[in-house]
Amino acid sequence: MSDAPHFRKAAPGFRWQGVNVLEYKPEGSAPFRNITRQLLFGSTDLACELRYFEIAPGGHSTLECHEHEHAVMILNGSGACLVGRELRSVSAHDLVAIPAHAWHQFRASEGGPLGFLCMVNVDRDRPRLPDASDLESLRSNPVIAAFIRT
Repeated sequence: MSDAPHFRKAAPGFRWQGVNVLEYKPEGSAPFRNITRQLLFGSTDLACELRYFEIAPGGHSTLECHEHEHAVMILNGSGACLVGRELRSVSAHDLVAIPAHAWHQFRASEGGPLGFLCMVNVDRDRPRLPDASDLESLRSNPVIAAFIRT
């Protein structure tokens, strides 16, 4: 994105001038529901990307883990997130640090969308989905079992 403009004007509905709203992932590549992404900023000099994700009411991100860490800032809405074995409610301006190798998943509340900024390395590993053993371990906690979607 080195040729990107220095300024991107915000537009209504958590959109930005000159930024395309994209599918979260290719359909069928991983389990998720009702989520989009926007690449707001990328820099090879800083080695990071800043992305905006929006999960529609009742939707969820993929249950996954990575070798890289990332930071998430909730911008709008409310929902819940799993990080490792900790489940928390989240709402606007909450910050979520996701360590490397931690299972994580975000869900929007039924009442509205959940929108968040996510900062990650430009060069990063592909997400790993849970296998049967991982799911068995996660589901040993009834609260996590009730939360996760696969």
